[in-house]
Amino acid sequence: MSADRRPLVAHVMYRFDTGGLENGIVNLINHMPPERYRHAVIALTEITAFRQRIARDDVELIALNKPPGQTLWQFPKLWRLFRRLRPAIVHSRNLAALETQLPAWAAGVPVRIHGEHGRDVGDLDGGNLAYQRVRRFYRPFVTYYLALSRDLAEYLNGMIRVPSAQMSQVYNGVDTDRFHPAADSDQTAPGCPFPRAGHWLIGTVGRMQTVKDQPTLARAFVRALELAPALRTRLRLALIGEGPLRGECEAILAAAGVADLAWLPGERSDVPEIMRGLDCFVLPSLAEGISNTILEAMASGLPVIATDVGGNADLVAAGLTGEIVPAADPEALAQAIVRSASDPESARVMGRAGRRRVEEKFSLAAMVAAYLATYDRLLRRCGAALQP
Repeated sequence: MSADRRPLVAHVMYRFDTGGLENGIVNLINHMPPERYRHAVIALTEITAFRQRIARDDVELIALNKPPGQTLWQFPKLWRLFRRLRPAIVHSRNLAALETQLPAWAAGVPVRIHGEHGRDVGDLDGGNLAYQRVRRFYRPFVTYYLALSRDLAEYLNGMIRVPSAQMSQVYNGVDTDRFHPAADSDQTAPGCPFPRAGHWLIGTVGRMQTVKDQPTLARAFVRALELAPALRTRLRLALIGEGPLRGECEAILAAAGVADLAWLPGERSDVPEIMRGLDCFVLPSLAEGISNTILEAMASGLPVIATDVGGNADLVAAGLTGEIVPAADPEALAQAIVRSASDPESARVMGRAGRRRVEEKFSLAAMVAAYLATYDRLLRRCGAALQP
């Protein structure tokens, strides 16, 4: 058992890789006062090079290499792990990690928190009955729930029947020092073939997988050029990320004869610089919790066009900081893109308003304070000792 008297928080997720959920964990660990809590990161499958984003050197990272599916034989392994680590708090994220709550309970972990960060393509509206049954089965083993959007809080309360007193909503926060507006309005994203001056660059950043729906953005870009042919001289598209949908996006753009008007550089590690090189951020997702990339775009002073799913409308004030459009609707998205590119000054005003909104409501300090207060309150409730 560690001689370190700081309570240990064991953060559990399916895979520790590039993504909004994982980025939120990194931000929490890096910005929480180190004298208050220790941290461990447990990935049920693997831990990738994303681990390098953790700035602290006292964080244990553990990959369990779990095969797909719910495997009961993993429970003894998890029980032994929790008995070795002796965490004060186990904080699991999303359905894929919910099963760890049972071995955490069996191992005597005093506080067991489960966070709902968003939905995947198999349960876009929360109506999947099998997933609901799984969540209800594990509910007795969870001490407290954290939902990252109003939509997810309502789902937990209504569908999963989690009492209001056993849950709260905590918004993600964004590092406004790392993500900030460009000092020069002509600043071009590193490696981008389209100089900022003379172009209007719309773009998205994220894993190219079904739930993110980048093909709808590619189709909307093609349609925008059909709706407003005059924009062909300056409207450009950036699809930042890697994944199985990249080929489909490239095919859509090539078939329309506009591949030369788009930039698909793959996954990038310099996202703040990429954001500062865009003129408008677009999120075409089919499902979201509270999108880190929307917050990063707003912090970068960008107007945001996002689909009306999950917590997107919690973040984007429609008509003030951007636009909200229906999901999987290339026509509506195309029209919003045309409005943005046709009135750059109004779009820039929205971007500045978005930056102010982030500073006022979605700061990293506010997020860390909310998690600290939750951890402290739950530990005090169970009588655990806290470091001063």
